Amino acid sequence: MIYLDYAATTPLDPEVKARMLEALEVWGNPSSVHAVGRKAKALLEEARERLAAALGAHPRELVFTSGGTEADALALMGTMLARGRGHLVVTAVEHSAVLGAAHWLEQRGFAVTRLEPDRYGLIHPEQVAEALRGDTVLVSVMTLNNELGTLYPVREIAALCRERGVVFHTDAVQAFGTIPFRVDEVGADLVSISAHKFYGPKGAGALYVRRGLELTPLIPGKQEKGWRGGTENLAGVVGMAYAAEQAVARLPEEQPRMTALRERLERGLLAVEGVELNGHPTQRGPKHVNVTVLEADGEGLLLNLDLLGVAASSGSACSAGSLEPSHVLMAIGRTRAEARASVRFSVGRYTTEAEVDRAVACFREAVARARALV
Repeated sequence: MIYLDYAATTPLDPEVKARMLEALEVWGNPSSVHAVGRKAKALLEEARERLAAALGAHPRELVFTSGGTEADALALMGTMLARGRGHLVVTAVEHSAVLGAAHWLEQRGFAVTRLEPDRYGLIHPEQVAEALRGDTVLVSVMTLNNELGTLYPVREIAALCRERGVVFHTDAVQAFGTIPFRVDEVGADLVSISAHKFYGPKGAGALYVRRGLELTPLIPGKQEKGWRGGTENLAGVVGMAYAAEQAVARLPEEQPRMTALRERLERGLLAVEGVELNGHPTQRGPKHVNVTVLEADGEGLLLNLDLLGVAASSGSACSAGSLEPSHVLMAIGRTRAEARASVRFSVGRYTTEAEVDRAVACFREAVARARALV
């Protein structure tokens, strides 16, 4: 099987797994005051320090969560609920975790504006400026689109929000570990990350919360400074911290390697007649390639790729199995039929040139089979 779905999840790094197995031997509760608990607490705080250093944050600014979805929910819902009322700005191409939290808030009386992207999926700072109101509390714009790979001008948006006294959140789940990303350089007030996107374990994530920001916890409790109750997932947190260190250390070599692989894959896919690129042609991350195959049966396309030994996706992994076409592709102007006949490929740490070339050959065959079904 040629795995080209790294945007959905990444394999667990063997060295990360080894660190997690060691952490599993430290079985005490980090909240306990006895020696066994103190040992677990020390390991937890060491992991917090390691992750904070990789992210460019202060250790006390990190809240450990169950993943990116919970981090996004805490950022949006926690911020808005702490104010009690107000206006939220998101984009129409955010991950479903952000859009779901925005919808939940809207149902409870908060005002929500959803910014529409251009045909590349891009949101411009001017759009954010125009959307701001006197009662705007929070703006949420992702760093790197999970379906298209389009990069957003989050530094400019963060500066704009800071100037206007508005809290800024960015979902950096696809960005951290894939491109250089430090919260002290981006300037966001809230940042979400998820370990399994950078070769760490599933079920572990974090939310960066700038010091001084007020949040209402979604899970009440005394852990994590009262922001997130429940005994921490110690092995998961240790794995996440080590995976983050590894990912950041590898970036100088890994980013250009992935970019070259992505460009090689893209050239091969677009050489097939009637195949079009989705997303920005240049302002993009190093691993995503999203294409639409005109006049093809979308379900048949993915099924044939799988039968031919290529693992790809129709969009966000969180939407797998849904009969609805991608909201991202619809937002950039694709028809329902075109959106269904679109495929997201994503390269990663273990992808080789030979795999890319083989995937292109399989794609050609899958396209021919899918078009025969129309």
